[in-house]
Amino acid sequence: MPLNPQTTRSLLQSLQHDPRKLLGQNFLVDGNIVRKSIAMADLKTGETVVEIGPGLGTLTRELLASGVKVHAVELDNNLQAHLRETLLKEHPGQFKLIAGDAVAYPLARIAPDCECKVVANLPYAISTPWMDALLNQPTLPKKMVLMLQKEAAERLIALPGSKHCGAVSILLRSAYSTGERHPVAASCFHPPPKVESCLITLDRLASPIRFPPAARQAMRAAFIYRRKQLRALCRKDPAVARLEHWLEDCIADGLNPQIRAEAIPLERWQTLPKYMDGTAC
Repeated sequence: MPLNPQTTRSLLQSLQHDPRKLLGQNFLVDGNIVRKSIAMADLKTGETVVEIGPGLGTLTRELLASGVKVHAVELDNNLQAHLRETLLKEHPGQFKLIAGDAVAYPLARIAPDCECKVVANLPYAISTPWMDALLNQPTLPKKMVLMLQKEAAERLIALPGSKHCGAVSILLRSAYSTGERHPVAASCFHPPPKVESCLITLDRLASPIRFPPAARQAMRAAFIYRRKQLRALCRKDPAVARLEHWLEDCIADGLNPQIRAEAIPLERWQTLPKYMDGTAC
């Protein structure tokens, strides 16, 4: 059974562990949300699942009970020790624990060609850098079910034209379609966060579009000055200048010469990789 508020507090006390705000340690204490996460992931026995920040292991335990193999990455030393003494001993061969930073190991060091799913109560402070690192992996997860701060979710899945749209939004929406969303109350966590949360599902597209490092760097630079016209930025900022050939072709095809990065349609951004790999005419 998933941990409830009382058992979570008791376990934290026995471990002499105070939730660390810096690491986004808000522990899930609602069994219904744990079960909802697993249902949204549509798990099959034997699949490989990556979990980020397993913490006390309440979601991890239910994942293991579903028959999947879990590869988890945890940064906190105290929680690592707890997981080694419990789940690692109880599920040898089915549970693997990586000690480290999830941004450095976004898929818990699984094999580069391994097909996996991600089911995670993602520490809110790392949601954007973790997603950015994940989207640069050799093999993208076929499905993700993520618990996120509501505002972080809006930024990640925003489309061009939205004030939330950024470089990572373009990268994500070029590789994944968005599915079910489910609101999660603050009372579902211990300690309760001061922000709204939600579960989202992301399904890998049949032909995900990948952006090479040069394109990613130029896009990030462009969105730093999101309110400035992109054409002018190309002439002033060397980091953005790598977009100039692509942008001029877009303008020749009818794009507004005064357009800003956040207003460029997704399908236009998705033509950028061929300019960076030399295949554009």
